[in-house]
Parts: sequence; structure tokens; C-alpha cells
Amino acid sequence: MKAIGFVNSLPIEHADSLFEVDMPTPEIGAMDLLVAVEAISVNPADAKRRIRTAVDAPHEAPMILGYDAVGRIEAIGADVSGFEVGDRVWYAGDANRPGSYAELQAVDHRIVSHAPGNVVPEAAAALPLVSLTSWEMLFDRLQVASGPSRKSLLVIGGAGGVGSITQQLARKLTGLEVIATASRKESAQWCRKMGAHEVVNHRDLIADTRASGREFVDFIAQYADTAQHWDAMCDLIAPQGRIGTIVETDEKLDISALQGKSAALMWELMFTRSLFGTPDMARQGQILARMARLVDDGIVSTTETTTLRGLSADTLKEAHALIERGTMIGKLVVAF
Repeated sequence: MKAIGFVNSLPIEHADSLFEVDMPTPEIGAMDLLVAVEAISVNPADAKRRIRTAVDAPHEAPMILGYDAVGRIEAIGADVSGFEVGDRVWYAGDANRPGSYAELQAVDHRIVSHAPGNVVPEAAAALPLVSLTSWEMLFDRLQVASGPSRKSLLVIGGAGGVGSITQQLARKLTGLEVIATASRKESAQWCRKMGAHEVVNHRDLIADTRASGREFVDFIAQYADTAQHWDAMCDLIAPQGRIGTIVETDEKLDISALQGKSAALMWELMFTRSLFGTPDMARQGQILARMARLVDDGIVSTTETTTLRGLSADTLKEAHALIERGTMIGKLVVAF
């Protein structure tokens, strides 16, 4: 089968930054599905992994990137239930296994669900990773309650893929007042479309948030730059509030700054359940099934804004170059 991989960490402009690989059909285990991939989404995590994982020494064999995928089931493992050959499914994959830049992919059925039926595969492909990250951030890490609320949520990085879904879920499923950060007119408009009640400029986060009449916010979802915004987050978080982030940093943060407020810092990594095979690993399949219903019911909309076509090294290089510019609004999708 055809796949797109890399061996060395190279600038995306380099001829060998990504290249075509001929690989055998993946073998599936008892808990696996074999999926013929129809469409994928390219995430910042893809580019980060390409840049960081072969800096000191090249990989012995090509690494196949890619997390989000939508496709049709080709084969089913012996211990799988709830799926049939031919079903269209979606998932965000497992960082321990070869990714979705391939014609075929093996994936544990516990982190998979049936795809939405009312949108085309490329529209659906924009959603799995960001949906899981957003859902886990809101309901597992920040422990936001559903229903009426007088509390507030600040989404830092509101126009990105995860921020876009976080705003939709918070606006539609909770009573939170949603504030998002954006610095450009078009990104501010996008945040309001995604559900933000108000948009503030991250370049002067404290002053802009306070100017909106809020001294504190109850929850902060950090999707941009943890170190850059750390002092502002510590200032703005409410007593007994919660900060959640997905952005790692090499800088040392003064976590004692949260002590006086008894505030919490929570990490969210969508891959944790599959990386460690946690007992609640199947929870991700359940979340995706719920998200599929929300999409089919028109409650959550796709965040696909850019679509490229074709499984090729050139297409994936173009996708990585767009991602690395850091100006994307919404999600970039590649349809095979």
C-alpha cells in the first residue's frame, strides 16, 4: 500500500522532508479494525512530531504520521463487536502506531466510532482529534458541569481547530459565558461564529479581559502558548478556578502563583488513554459517537476551512507548510 513518511527531521521545503513509501498491508490484532482511509486532517501535532522526533538520529524505518481519519472498514479483528465491514468510521488514532497518511490503517476499535452520516468524509475528518481534546478538556480536566451556569470560560487560541470546537461545545452544551482570544478581524469573526459571546485580544490579555467587565474567569482553556500567557492566566483565573492546557513548554513556570487562589493546572493530552491503555480507553469511542450525533443533528458544525486532494508527498508537504505558518483558521483536510 502507499503511505507518506519521513526519516529525518528536515524543513518542509526539503525534498526528503516527506516522501512516498510502499508498505505492506497492516496486520490487525484481535481488537483492531483495518480501515481504508478516505480523508484525514493535518494537525499542528503532525508538524511538531516531524520536526522533533528525528533531530539527533534518523528513524531506522519511515515514520507514518497522521491522526484524524475517516474511512471504510476493510477487516475486523476477532474480538471486535459493534462494527461491520463497509461501515464508515472516524477516529484520531494512537501515537504508538503508524498514522493515517496511508491507504490503509489499523486502529483499536475502542477509540473509533461510526462517522457522522450527514456530512461528507472530508468535513468529518476535520473533527475527531479536536473533538476529543475539547471534550476531555471541558468535561474531564476542567470538570465543567452541563446546564445553567453563571461561570465563565476563557479560550486562548479561539480560532484554531481545538478552540473552535471548545467554543461550540461550551456554547451548546453548557451555560458558560464563552470568551475567546483573537487578534485579527477574520479570526475574531470566526470565534463569534463558533460560539464566543465575546472576543478579546491576546496581545493585551489582562487589560482587554478586564475592560470587558470581568475581574476573573472561572475556567481557562489554553491552546496557544502556555509560557507566554502564564502570568496573565494566573492573574485572571478566579479563586478555586481551573486552568487547562495542551501546550508543552521548556520554560520553568511559577506554579506557586496559583497557590493563593487554590487554583488548579490541568494537562490534557488526547493520546493518554491509548498511550497507556487505560481502563477507560473505550471512553474515546463513546465521545466520538456522541460527537457524531451532535454533527448529524446540526448542533456542532465542521471546522474544515481548507481542503487539499490526493495522497502524495507534495500534498502533505503543502499541508505542513500551511500549518507551520501559524495563521490557520479552523482545520486543514486532505481528501484521498
